[in-house]
Amino acid sequence: MSALLSAFGIDWHLLAINVVNFGLMLFALWYFLYGPLVRTLEERRQKVAQSVIDAELAAERLVEIEASRADVLAAAGREADEVLSRSRKLALEKEKAQLAAGEAAAARIVEGAEAEAREAKARALAESREEVAKLTVLGAEKILRAKHN
Repeated sequence: MSALLSAFGIDWHLLAINVVNFGLMLFALWYFLYGPLVRTLEERRQKVAQSVIDAELAAERLVEIEASRADVLAAAGREADEVLSRSRKLALEKEKAQLAAGEAAAARIVEGAEAEAREAKARALAESREEVAKLTVLGAEKILRAKHN
């Protein structure tokens, strides 16, 4: 084999030293460059994977929040509808009560006016009777005077 190597002009001592040199260089590069580079790449891969997981969790949380928001808005809408309905019913009841009170007040005013009209009519009749009586007495008195004179 040494004849084959010398035929090609290869010094086996130099080849052995180069192989050892290459092995040491390979070990040094592996230990100081490739190992830290692989660890850094693995850390970055884990960070990216964790970021993807966090993004998925955030997206799920967003969906939950949107659903919750929609539920809250629907509940608020129903509550607003209920409040509006109660307000309308209360307004109708108050309107009916005020209408009834107004009608009662109008009835009292009408009754009062009718009572006043009856009283005025009764006074007018009484005054008319008094006037008729006075005129009758005056007329009789004139007739009697005319007969006496």
